[in-house]
Amino acid sequence: MLCGMAKNEVKIRDKMITSRRLIAAVGSLLAREGFKGVGVNAVAREAGVDKKLIYRYFGGLPGLIGAFGKEGDFWPSLLELAGGDLQAFGRMPLEDRLSAFSRNFIAALRRRPLTVAIMAWEVVEANELTRELEAVREERIMDFFRMFFVSELPDEDRQAGIMIVGAGVNYLLIRSGHIDIYGGIGLVTDDDWDRIAAGIDRLIEGLIG
Repeated sequence: MLCGMAKNEVKIRDKMITSRRLIAAVGSLLAREGFKGVGVNAVAREAGVDKKLIYRYFGGLPGLIGAFGKEGDFWPSLLELAGGDLQAFGRMPLEDRLSAFSRNFIAALRRRPLTVAIMAWEVVEANELTRELEAVREERIMDFFRMFFVSELPDEDRQAGIMIVGAGVNYLLIRSGHIDIYGGIGLVTDDDWDRIAAGIDRLIEGLIG
């Protein structure tokens, strides 16, 4: 017979395994069917577990969606946005930092077509579940900006300018899933996005210089 400590270890391990299966099931359903296919029954069936465990481990479907946003590969990490070295990134001049961030952000999102698709779905079918992922994105990006930018962008107009540039990048990424060219500029190849990044560099230069 297992002792009490061993039983607890088994329970913790089983919970971790089941939680990972449920989070993976959310990703699979979103990729295959979009938000319309994500429900308690569908997720439990995809994961091969009792739907009661969604409530037990996550408090319900919104909590599970939030966990998918935080624990899955939904959104790039701070390290990824910094290009792999937080200290080196922090030592860059502000203009170079913003430029590197924009390029890292574009590259990270292009590696995550599901995330880009979710951002597009949010525009047309916003609901409690999409808002959970929106909150995760906002928290992560603001954590990054507070760490590396906010103290050096005290001017609210400059902050607004950077926000507008970011909104434009998000829009082009979303549109890239549906069209190949926008405003005469391609949205498909690495060269296309290098050209867009070069344009962003000019905008940053104007905002910061």
